[in-house]
Amino acid sequence: QVRLVQSGGGLVQAGGSLRLSCRTSGINFKIARMHWYRQAPGNERNLVATISSDGSTNYTDSVKGRFTISRDNARATLYQQMNNLNVDDTATYYCQTRWRSLNWWGQGTQVTVSS
Repeated sequence: QVRLVQSGGGLVQAGGSLRLSCRTSGINFKIARMHWYRQAPGNERNLVATISSDGSTNYTDSVKGRFTISRDNARATLYQQMNNLNVDDTATYYCQTRWRSLNWWGQGTQVTVSS
């Protein structure tokens, strides 16, 4: 059974930092391409960052230089370090991967940035 279990997030003031984690099971994590998405109230879910199996990364422009996606293959866990947060980063964040032709999502974790 595939599971993506998220932790981290919370409330932080603008300029602060948070780290998200996504612990996986049921997939061959070391070959999986992993993603972080976010969804603000009333908005669609948007891709934030991607990390491939070889460790290469991509980010949406609004988070470049502030967010870092990483992976620990030994722990089958995905991370996202978020620095210099601003109010526009407020959203529910989801980890995601595609495995055996299906999309799998974490349960979501709320990140709220206060001004």
